[in-house]
Amino acid sequence: MNGKTAAEIQALYNQQGYLTRIPILSTEELQEARDAFAQLEKQFGVDYTSYSLHNVHMEYDWVMALTKHPKVLEAITAVLGLDVILLDSRFICKYPLTKQIPAGQEGETEEDKQKSDPGLPYVAWHQDMKYWGLDGGPVVSVWLALDDSLEDNGALQVIPGSHCSGLLPHRQAKRAGNMLSVNQEIPEELVQKENTVFCPLLAGQMSIHDGLLVHASDPNTSERRRCGFVIRYIPTAAYPIKDPERPRSFPATVVVSGSDKYNHFTNQKPEI
Repeated sequence: MNGKTAAEIQALYNQQGYLTRIPILSTEELQEARDAFAQLEKQFGVDYTSYSLHNVHMEYDWVMALTKHPKVLEAITAVLGLDVILLDSRFICKYPLTKQIPAGQEGETEEDKQKSDPGLPYVAWHQDMKYWGLDGGPVVSVWLALDDSLEDNGALQVIPGSHCSGLLPHRQAKRAGNMLSVNQEIPEELVQKENTVFCPLLAGQMSIHDGLLVHASDPNTSERRRCGFVIRYIPTAAYPIKDPERPRSFPATVVVSGSDKYNHFTNQKPEI
């Protein structure tokens, strides 16, 4: 991957908690994926496809193929080792604004007004491990860009090295529009925003980050869609833990690399 050995990739990932701008899809592969996703938009409508295409790798061969793309797994196995389970997947789309935003105070730009609007979809500062109920190994989250993901349409933001601080407290988000399904956020006073790094991607590129990395994304204030495919991978040694406050199930797990000698996931499917 970009001329680096697996050991070099793993060392950089362990230090930063993320890797970005990894080239994955060829021009032809990208177009095929975008065309297939357009059919889902046509079938279900954009309100649904913005966040509700969850674990559809179990329904569509082309989605499953993305989760097992050789270049994706090259990066994932460099970080997690050869024995890997696909835990979960979801398409996330921030569509361009269609409503008119009333003019604000004098000197306030339209973009400022849009960013401050409490109803615009955004993703609050959070850590993925807060939601997953896992132990025994890390979670690696993938963002595979179907569209260019840039600052003006809500690109990923990360706090490098924050994965080394352990799991931080989360609370219910105070601002409307949070796309996280349980509406949680890390309190701002615990987020070192001065260290924020944007992770822009071109369509067909991928970023990966550790489940403890603090990250977020702003609203889409552009006229372009920002769509990506989120995939979660874990080593086979990882296992689910019980949380009476939020019962979890993992009905769409698949062994995508190596073998699983642990069998911690009862609904696990073999690689297909």
